[in-house]
Amino acid sequence: MTKDTSGSDTPREAVPDPGRRDFMARSLAAGVAVAASPTLSAAEPVIESSVTIKTPDGICDAAFFHPATGSHPGVLVWPDAFGLRPAMRDIGRRLAAEGFAVLVPNPFYRVSKAPQFMSASGFDFKDQAQMAPIKPLMSSVNASGAAEKDAAAYVAFLDGQPQTARAKKIGTQGYCMGGALVVRTAAALPGRIGAGASFHGGGLVTNNPDSPHLLAPKITARMYFGVASNDDQRQPEAKDKLREAFERAGVPAEVEVYPAQHGWCVPDMPVEGGAPIYDKAQAESAWSKLVALYRKALL
Repeated sequence: MTKDTSGSDTPREAVPDPGRRDFMARSLAAGVAVAASPTLSAAEPVIESSVTIKTPDGICDAAFFHPATGSHPGVLVWPDAFGLRPAMRDIGRRLAAEGFAVLVPNPFYRVSKAPQFMSASGFDFKDQAQMAPIKPLMSSVNASGAAEKDAAAYVAFLDGQPQTARAKKIGTQGYCMGGALVVRTAAALPGRIGAGASFHGGGLVTNNPDSPHLLAPKITARMYFGVASNDDQRQPEAKDKLREAFERAGVPAEVEVYPAQHGWCVPDMPVEGGAPIYDKAQAESAWSKLVALYRKALL
């Protein structure tokens, strides 16, 4: 993995003091560089259950994963545009094995119950006919205020479970469209969210007044942004704007560009251009960063 350290020729305003910036970078690096190791013994099973959660807009179906014994820090997983499906359940199950109580909701519950898709494998992102059913799904959770209402309900659910350690902060992670939802969650619930991680997040930096990166002053969580190389090529200024926004807000945040394609963390991504999008080596590197972040911020 290579960490992007390139600058930007775009004029910047209110550039943070270099000494303070370096201190923040060293502090975050010390936190996420800790080697991640599972807290559960191999013999202890992970319990998985299907649950429903009442939200202001309806009933959300979700999957809840947790170690068989004890209470653990909670984690909210925001899926990508293909929603709650076996690949996302695998992420929840694996994270629970690391010692967390994990909720993976159906983000599209306003439209239909999960799974909307069993897998992203074989999908062609350039085929507008295939893209057509995804757009209303994404619109349902991206509508103004929708994710914030949902996040409050999901966190309340986690806090209501005996398997969740309520004295600990909650983590949240997201993939693709879920990256922006992580930022919105952290901003909406700053007293409860202790860590947020976005992997190949979409729409993190836009020119709109409601761009997620502008929410940085409302966030108190430690943040991590794993950026795909092709996303960085399309929007090279985004990483700099992310860094600057969180530096100005005094929020510890790391922005890292991976030598991988958009979607590299999710195993059921399709083949594109003759090569698989999923990159196991880079996905494992991202996973190590995620778990180390949670161990630093939540335990």
